[in-house]
Amino acid sequence: MSDQENSHPMFRFIILTAALAFIIWGISQAQAVLVSVLVSVFLAILSTPFVRWLERKRMPVFVAVGLVIACMVLFLLVLGAVIGASITSFYASLPHYQARFQEQMVTLKGFLAAKGITPPNEIFLKYLNPNTVMNWTVNLLMGVGSAFSNIFLILLTVMFILLEASSFPIKLRTVLGDPNLAFPQFTKFIDDMKRYMVIKTLISLGTGLLVTIWLSVLHVDFPVLWGFLAFLLNFVPSIGSSLAGIPAVLLAFIQLGFWRAILVAAGYMVINLVLDYGIETRLMGQKLGLSTLVVFLSLVFWGSLLGPVGAVLCIPLSLTLKFAFASQESTRWVAVMLGPEDMTGHLE
Repeated sequence: MSDQENSHPMFRFIILTAALAFIIWGISQAQAVLVSVLVSVFLAILSTPFVRWLERKRMPVFVAVGLVIACMVLFLLVLGAVIGASITSFYASLPHYQARFQEQMVTLKGFLAAKGITPPNEIFLKYLNPNTVMNWTVNLLMGVGSAFSNIFLILLTVMFILLEASSFPIKLRTVLGDPNLAFPQFTKFIDDMKRYMVIKTLISLGTGLLVTIWLSVLHVDFPVLWGFLAFLLNFVPSIGSSLAGIPAVLLAFIQLGFWRAILVAAGYMVINLVLDYGIETRLMGQKLGLSTLVVFLSLVFWGSLLGPVGAVLCIPLSLTLKFAFASQESTRWVAVMLGPEDMTGHLE
């Protein structure tokens, strides 16, 4: 095969497309393993600051990692028990909520008729059916729960990642031919990624806690379940915060009526505006370095490829790909296409 043929743009495009298709096929075939690895990396990144803090207190690294893993096990066990019981109770109550929904629809139709509004029955029977939303909620939570099904392997992987974290920079400097050229950019990328995930997790925790408190005040059923859903979907860009409020608002309407549902929706809006668009924007300090279209497409791509975990981690995964493309001159143009209009500072 001649050098001219190898350098032909169309030939290179075909090879790149075939390689990309093969990689995507491989990811789909190894979905279960990759999801466990991604969850492990996510938990390890969140746990690293605690391990570092314990090490600064002169605690041996093995003891620090063991203590963090023990706290993580306790937290996951408590969370799994509470959320699992809530999902079971919620699923068992679905027939009751369906009957209650029909009663509320009769009341709403009477209210609209008194105002001279007569919407077609198709709207009430098809588009305002709560079964779709409620079943989607249960399936989403069950899908996330399945990611933690192999919890022993996940925690073991997290432990080894934390134990290797301190020696990884030394190994990387040894591997790199000229570490002064690539290592600073890699270190900055890792720091920015860690900062994003820690801040996003704290904001999501705050969102879930405030949602739980607000729904408890309004006496909406299963407030802890909806708070966990708000925490989880807050990681999903663009549409996550809005989707998190739909089941709770619908349940409030079924259980407590129209005006209480309005209060629930208002609470979600205030919480998201203050935390997501106020505090989080200030703490992040800069844009993600991805275009709006790429953020949406990454949500669709990673979500369809890896399920709920892919949707939750779509931004870190896309940022990792962007960094990988930007590190090579031949693929730098891909990183430019993935980024926003103004790429200043994102690829340097």
